[in-house]
Amino acid sequence: IIVYFSKYGNMKLGTEDEEPEYNDASWFAMLFACGVGVGLFFYGVAEPIYHYTGSNRYSADKYMPDNELAQNAMNLTFFHWGIHGWIVYAIVGLLLAFTTYRKGMKMTMKSCFYPLLGNRIFGWIGDAIDILSIITTLFGVRTSLGLGVMQINAGLNYVNEDIEVNTTNQVIIIWCITLIATCSTVSGVGMGIRRLSEICFSIGMFLMMAVLFLEDSWYILNLFTQSIGFYVQWVIQLGFHTDAFEMASPSYGGKTVLGDGSAAMNSRNRAYDDGDSDGPENFMDGWTIFYWGWWISWSPFVGMFIAQISRGRTIRQFINGTMTAPVLYSMIWFSIFGGAGILEERRSAAPDQMLCCVSWNEDNAANLLNSSYSWTNRTTVLAETDSTNWGEICAGGNDTSCTDCELYWMNAYSTNISVGANLEDFLNYLTSKRFRFGMYNEDHSHVRLSCLGTTSMWFAMMNTYGDLGNFLCIVSMAAIVLYFVTSSDSGSLVIDILAANGNHDPPRLQRVFWAFCEGATATALLVAGGSDALGALQTVSIITGLPYTIILCFLCVSLWRALAMECGDIDPYGNDFRVAVIDPLSKLAPDLWLGFIKNLFLTPYTLYEVMYKIGSGVGNSVSIAVAAFVCWLLWIILHFVQLEVKGIFAIAWVFYLGFVTCVTVVRLKVRDLHKINGNPVEDFFCALLLYPCVATQVEVAMMPKGLTTYMPLAEAEPNIRDLEQQPTDPSVPPTYDEVVDIRANPSFKDTKQ
Repeated sequence: IIVYFSKYGNMKLGTEDEEPEYNDASWFAMLFACGVGVGLFFYGVAEPIYHYTGSNRYSADKYMPDNELAQNAMNLTFFHWGIHGWIVYAIVGLLLAFTTYRKGMKMTMKSCFYPLLGNRIFGWIGDAIDILSIITTLFGVRTSLGLGVMQINAGLNYVNEDIEVNTTNQVIIIWCITLIATCSTVSGVGMGIRRLSEICFSIGMFLMMAVLFLEDSWYILNLFTQSIGFYVQWVIQLGFHTDAFEMASPSYGGKTVLGDGSAAMNSRNRAYDDGDSDGPENFMDGWTIFYWGWWISWSPFVGMFIAQISRGRTIRQFINGTMTAPVLYSMIWFSIFGGAGILEERRSAAPDQMLCCVSWNEDNAANLLNSSYSWTNRTTVLAETDSTNWGEICAGGNDTSCTDCELYWMNAYSTNISVGANLEDFLNYLTSKRFRFGMYNEDHSHVRLSCLGTTSMWFAMMNTYGDLGNFLCIVSMAAIVLYFVTSSDSGSLVIDILAANGNHDPPRLQRVFWAFCEGATATALLVAGGSDALGALQTVSIITGLPYTIILCFLCVSLWRALAMECGDIDPYGNDFRVAVIDPLSKLAPDLWLGFIKNLFLTPYTLYEVMYKIGSGVGNSVSIAVAAFVCWLLWIILHFVQLEVKGIFAIAWVFYLGFVTCVTVVRLKVRDLHKINGNPVEDFFCALLLYPCVATQVEVAMMPKGLTTYMPLAEAEPNIRDLEQQPTDPSVPPTYDEVVDIRANPSFKDTKQ
């Protein structure tokens, strides 16, 4: 928001006279198709239904009106697919486009760190960033591939019962899509990905408009308007909500459980004390945290792809495209399909339908099928008490396990069976694939969506639209396949570019390799563990996205610095530390390694030397050194005491923070002395994470001018005399310190010179 409304918003991602490579429609279609395409189909109906009927902090309140619960379900869905998701794409994409098209750097993730690390990105640190990006992209795309394959398989089964939902069919689907994606990737962005994205977007618009007109259009439009208002009102609160109380401990609704657990009393005089009014402790992990991990794991892939297609646009246009249009489109999508799903859920539960989630005991049903029992009294069959009681087909395996709804439908279906029909006919009728017991009505015009799996909800709802049902299901599957292909070949292209060190036109054979690599990875996981493997893959996607949570924080700082330096608000040639904070770890410099090892143990002594050189006096220098030494020593000792005194480790880390504060104070003083840009927050976090590096950095900063290698301060003074006696060679370029001296002269005006 700050960048959008700042003076930086008019900057072009390229030269000032460049025009966008793609028109607005094609550009929007491509960034949207690669960003969220498959996920909208998978969760378009399922997520609002789950939040409406599943377990969360809203549904836990049994006194909440149903209409309010439905609105909260839509609001949670908007939150998960709104600006909080797209912001990670915008940060990565904007910084990549800026460094590539405006500064002439290669389009790799390490280029994003150039404003922070400078030329140090052209070493092992930069390579590590790109490797992590490749792994993150690979697993992020595979998560979507798994979800997409499961939904395509479910859709095919829904249209044709002979196509079973199994691993073999899913593997076939994977390789069909992989082959199509490979052809598109080889074709490049202009011919393959661009055209596919436009087709995908057109099909999505067709489905949205069709459902809008088939459903109660006035209800959908009202829902969209109302949900936008709720989202604007609650987005800040939702963004900061962490389910703190839910994850901490159960509240028992004000109930105090007695020691033996046999009784309880209402100790807080609550209106209700059964403990069911609290939300589940795992909702945040299962939904919000999963989404953030998934979005972040896609950020290097989608960010790089968006950057590649955004040359010639201004920063303000870029933010509009990535933060406004896709978010509004997603909200329209969920208002139409999610709203239609919630409406269908309520219709199916109405008294005139009374559809419900019926389950049965498959083992008992199989045993009954093997019997020769003949149903001769269809009006009293539910009251039978012999070994073949009808209650045995319910999940509990006895007549009392059937719910009222299940008994209602068993009795209702009994009227469709003629007198004398055998039990096999009856049970086959109940368990047929096309007629789920109690979940659908006879003509499939209504369905209890909450009874179905996530992969089936979309197609079940499409099938409620009468004669158009199968047609809409087929169109939906075509859209899912094409969206999936677009995401897959976009991911393959990005991995190709990263692996080729920023080459925008990597070898075609390499493109084929990465496309097949993605298909092989998904196939191996499906064959090895089926749905469990996909669940594990989703977890891996979150884990690989975790490092990017930290990286994104650094990218925010890097983006602001890059823009400020471009506009001259920060002098890129200004004073800086002679040694970067990561140099002791990133450079092949034995002298810096020596300083790092020394300061692992002797940082307090280094702080004393630096403070004394600054001119703080012996008293202040000794005070900060002693404080740092005591805190550092207690931090170590108390961890051993933890073996005997439980919980003392917490005190140990308090002392570590005290030690870090001492290091921060010294770095702050060195920055002030040399007039180096920075702030205390940066100083603190550098010291918190890399205190030996910070100690080495400030030690080198206080060395006499002219020394080019690390040397303890005690040894540096004698060497400076030798340097001062050496004659000056006019053919040798000035050192960094000499340049600083020149710039300090009032007559020096030309900054770039």
